[in-house]
Amino acid sequence: MNDFFMKHQPYQTGNSKLDQLVHELIHQAGPGAHADLAEELIVTALKVHADQLDRGDMKMLNVAMKEMRHSLKIFEPYRAIRKVAIFGSARTPRSSPDFQIAEKFAREIARKGWMVITGAASGIMQAGNEGASHKKSFGLNILLPFEQEANPVMVQDPKLVTFKYFFTRKLMFLRESHATVLCPGGFGTHDEGFETLTLVQTGKTDPRPIVCLDAPGSDYWKDFLYFLKKQLLKQSMIHEEDLDLMYMTHDPLAAATYVSDFYKMYHSMRYIRDLLVLRIEKPLSEKQLEQLNQEFKHLLKKGKFTQSLKPFEEERNVPYTFHLTRIAFFFKKDIFANLNKLILRINSFAT
Repeated sequence: MNDFFMKHQPYQTGNSKLDQLVHELIHQAGPGAHADLAEELIVTALKVHADQLDRGDMKMLNVAMKEMRHSLKIFEPYRAIRKVAIFGSARTPRSSPDFQIAEKFAREIARKGWMVITGAASGIMQAGNEGASHKKSFGLNILLPFEQEANPVMVQDPKLVTFKYFFTRKLMFLRESHATVLCPGGFGTHDEGFETLTLVQTGKTDPRPIVCLDAPGSDYWKDFLYFLKKQLLKQSMIHEEDLDLMYMTHDPLAAATYVSDFYKMYHSMRYIRDLLVLRIEKPLSEKQLEQLNQEFKHLLKKGKFTQSLKPFEEERNVPYTFHLTRIAFFFKKDIFANLNKLILRINSFAT
């Protein structure tokens, strides 16, 4: 078995002298809450060295690690603020209705206390940054041989991060955002859209609102949905419920409301042993909890939805969630899109 997954064994180089030096090095570097993981990072670097990988492979690992470290450092002070990733074409002109509604959406979601993350280039990305303003914007730029200079809003902003690799950039878009808004765009927009849909569909990332936004009269996303139904759904390549992951609208204000209201009651989730735990802002009544048990019993592998006002022992490292209510259940893990429906139902109980 891959040594990465053998958690019952220490992750070491296999050379006791080297392992001791790594331990001493971390000790000399000063105290830290995650010294064990810092040791493992160094062990991984030493393993890569011992593997005698090709220099190109080494450079890829080196650059990817640097890009992730830097971007995580930039985002860390803003972790308490909800963020939305806005995707769309860099070639959309300012005169386009799609540019204008992207700007309106960004302005409205920023007014609701959110920040936006864009690809920092022109077109829809610039519209998103302009609408939110640089104070409430992040830009994740990519080095390309064409059309990808940072837009005027972000070019001098410290929240601009430039990436060499698309895969590290996409990771940060998904890791640091709580919602996704897709505006009309090319291959890149669809790449980012399908990445988001795939991760939510397979349970590899938490449920989130995904909005397909285009201008009134546009059939861009309508035609996209038609393709999904005619080809993917018809051939049973996706579930019908998967289509409900997307909210399609021509109204930027409705899009902003849909995004923000997704977190009206729902806060976050995590697995604890075999339990899926949804954290919500306030307790449900007995009647509301019973409604969940009736309406969503098809999500249950066994048992019922239960409610707890106290955190689980495994959550002791996230004190900022201690005040939240927990809805726990044994999730069947077959159609993850159903979690979005469950969350929307819980949100409907907000008064």
